[in-house]
Amino acid sequence: MSTANSTRTPAALVLEDGRVFRGSAYGARGRSLGEAVFCTGMTGYQETLTDPSYHRQIVVQTAPQIGNTGWNDEDDESSRIWVAGYVVRDPARTPSNWRAKRTLDEELERQGVVGISEVDTRTLTRHLREQGAMRSGVFSGDALGTDEEMLAEVKASPQMKGADLAGEVSTKQTYVVEAQGERKFRVAALDLGIKSNTPRLMAARGIEVHVLPSSSTVDDLLAVEADGVFLSNGPGDPATTAHATELTKSVLEREIPLFGICFGNQILGRALGLGTYKMRYGHRGINIPVIDVATKRVAITAQNHGFALEGEPGQRFETPFGAAQISHYCPNDDTVEGVRAFDVPAFSVQYHPEAAAGPHDAAPLFDEFVSLMEKAK
Repeated sequence: MSTANSTRTPAALVLEDGRVFRGSAYGARGRSLGEAVFCTGMTGYQETLTDPSYHRQIVVQTAPQIGNTGWNDEDDESSRIWVAGYVVRDPARTPSNWRAKRTLDEELERQGVVGISEVDTRTLTRHLREQGAMRSGVFSGDALGTDEEMLAEVKASPQMKGADLAGEVSTKQTYVVEAQGERKFRVAALDLGIKSNTPRLMAARGIEVHVLPSSSTVDDLLAVEADGVFLSNGPGDPATTAHATELTKSVLEREIPLFGICFGNQILGRALGLGTYKMRYGHRGINIPVIDVATKRVAITAQNHGFALEGEPGQRFETPFGAAQISHYCPNDDTVEGVRAFDVPAFSVQYHPEAAAGPHDAAPLFDEFVSLMEKAK
């Protein structure tokens, strides 16, 4: 147990169905409210914690021991930790990695993230799989109350369904990530919760990336004089993204090459006329299989989503912009994992080809985006 936890301050995780899990405080003491979800990644907890797509979620790590490599100053996927709370089973006593600057516990406390350790995360994960992701709260220190009091706070917290969160995590001002070497293309990236590795991978392919706020207009996009438009990942319910969906329709009308990932996949799908729904417990981890219906190839992917597009694997459908297809799906549950338009240059995937901390099976999708822009030129 880390030094900060050696006093074993009591803590509780309270789920909205009344289930209570007891443990010890980890990170900051206090109260955190959010949607309890589980992540199956065995590595990459720093990337998980700093992924804006986890905004307002309490993340349960299924890996039994967390914190072994401590916290460094290079692997953040954004400017801060975004998770609402953190639940682990066995925190590492001492981090062991040459890049570590401090312990995970210390970083959680520094950023005010309330967590809980010594939880039976196996039982908790099984409960969330059976009952679904749900509102929850982590309580420790002075915030601990009776089960009834804590449950009342959880039930008074907002639902994830209907939550409009992209604007809360988006950049407030446009910034530019320069191309590495010769600039071959310029891309306007709509920041709905973008991860740092996304523009980095595009820059490595000679792309100058202009990252724009989620509130940007079509005129803002056109002012960039971009060769392509990118829709990023992000948190919340895609049904709330009327602005981004209409912006995407404007891009499709102008036949500007478009690529979307995760939340961006849902926005492109909605622009093409598909509906979205909230999944029972979602896909979160770095070990989730996806099948490309055209090639039948399987990619092991990184994912983080609690909503999905409606549709069937391989389904072709008509849109206001011509024909399109459900291009990818997850063989575990047939969830839609990608959409491709045939008559306009646009495609998207539900998973994360920028995948930090891995895997990298889907990285060539950025090359496909480059090819799309080359053909348009």
